[in-house]
Amino acid sequence: MPKILLVEDNEMNRDMLSRRLQKRGFTVIIAVDGQPGIDLARAEKPDLILMDMSLPGISGWDASRQLKADAATAPIPIIALTAHAMAEDRAKALAAGCNEFETKPVDLNALLAKIDALLPKAPPA
Repeated sequence: MPKILLVEDNEMNRDMLSRRLQKRGFTVIIAVDGQPGIDLARAEKPDLILMDMSLPGISGWDASRQLKADAATAPIPIIALTAHAMAEDRAKALAAGCNEFETKPVDLNALLAKIDALLPKAPPA
């Protein structure tokens, strides 16, 4: 069962996303700010991180950069979640080390397709 770290400060978004992902069989761990997100990523080694970019404290941009600069967490794929939908926002997220980008409100089917594309595939039996 893949483990996803959701770093999201908005309680409604956190609740909606975590419930929908759990319904689809994912284990979801949650952080409400950038630093706890970094700490949980290092401790839990999730299969994927969903990172809100507009966080209090350490922003999602900075948290993503720190995770990608750390050899222990660099391989973990990160999907940026943001209400900013401009092309430069996508470029900024990718430059921060995010592997993908999803705008809010989240299109769950599009997000699930991105998650599926980024999760490590099990070797054939």
